Amino acid sequence: MASLRVLDDGALWALLREDAPYGDLTSRVLELGAVSARMTFAARDAMTLCGAEEAARLLELTGATVRIDAASGTARAPGEPILEAEGPAEALLLGWKVAQTLVEWASGVATRAAALVAAARDGHPAALVACTRKAVPGTRALSAKAVLAGGASLHRTGLSDTVLLFPEHRAVGGTQGGVEEALARQIATLRHACPERRVVVEVATVAEALAAARHGADVLQLEKFTPAQVADVGARLGPAPAPCLAAAGGIHAGNAAAYARAGARVLVTSAPYTAPPVDVQVTLVPAPTSSPRANGSAGS
Repeated sequence: MASLRVLDDGALWALLREDAPYGDLTSRVLELGAVSARMTFAARDAMTLCGAEEAARLLELTGATVRIDAASGTARAPGEPILEAEGPAEALLLGWKVAQTLVEWASGVATRAAALVAAARDGHPAALVACTRKAVPGTRALSAKAVLAGGASLHRTGLSDTVLLFPEHRAVGGTQGGVEEALARQIATLRHACPERRVVVEVATVAEALAAARHGADVLQLEKFTPAQVADVGARLGPAPAPCLAAAGGIHAGNAAAYARAGARVLVTSAPYTAPPVDVQVTLVPAPTSSPRANGSAGS
């Protein structure tokens, strides 16, 4: 799944137009359109790769022939190849920086997601990392691909696909009869209207968590709880069947294991989206006249 291309040709053309609306002035003046060249991408540091398929297709759109050496989701050690492209030097130079930046950014997100997953599983082998929809606006499709490439899951892809009852819903929905009665009423309404969905309730205190559990919440999203508070909720709920505990707010690789050990089976986080890009080494050289052009497909 992580190796499927999520940006269509229209989106990739938009990236190229943004960077070179009238082509590459330097390459055009130097008349490099008739010069055959070869460009390679390789990992400079250890990384979890993402975006190779999009970068390859972008380079194909400029007129290059591309071979992908590693799919998104693949771990790359320093120096290991990512892709190779061959074609007119002007075409390769036109797509170079856009393709490189795309891979570096997406791989940074994937690499941080992979580190979070590894840390969570150190705490408990069944722990899941679920990334929120709070990606940088305009990057959600590639952000989702990146966290999946890193082994994480998606918390929710948008407001339309899951039921998540926030305190804000309770605040504006009316508290006639008291806060807990309003909570019970909203959970019951959601369970009746959306029987095929799990009802997730975000809570800010242990008391709210216990109240939501009493009234049928399937998942308790424990907002900014400490690991000790997560463990306290789990102890108070007792043995199964009990709601799944999801820790949210401030989750990162440094504390993921502690939350998983405390009983949170889902760690809800946006941390991968702010990861720094990883470094991709790009080499551009004249193509040997006797060698065949690169072959393969950029995927779909």
